[in-house]
Amino acid sequence: MAASTLAERPGLEPEKLSVLVVEDEVLLRVMMADELRSNGLSVIEAANADEALTVLRSSAPVDLLFTDIRMPGSMDGLALAALMRAIKPELKIIVASGQSPRSLSRDIADEFFDKPYNAATVVKRITELLATLEK
Repeated sequence: MAASTLAERPGLEPEKLSVLVVEDEVLLRVMMADELRSNGLSVIEAANADEALTVLRSSAPVDLLFTDIRMPGSMDGLALAALMRAIKPELKIIVASGQSPRSLSRDIADEFFDKPYNAATVVKRITELLATLEK
């Protein structure tokens, strides 16, 4: 599924596209990371926004941020998404939560998923967003 969607874009190689999965619930993070890897994407995992910021400020390439909203640490997923949108506006961002956010602007995220979400549906949307990248 992902390879064909991304393969339609000349110059985009799925294995060179990277998704940062930020989720404090280990089982959910591992499940999503495994699903993305099985669809040919490179995945970096973080347990909270602080770990994610370390990755995002490094030289590691990240094309899409997939973050939970409610997490321990210095900021939640919405604050992380807003900060990254300001710093790196071309970054694709998807947020997920068991509680709908009071307000979620397209200026902050490209997509929102309620938990529990269907991993295949999320992966499909991730590949759609990645296919819009100019690389």
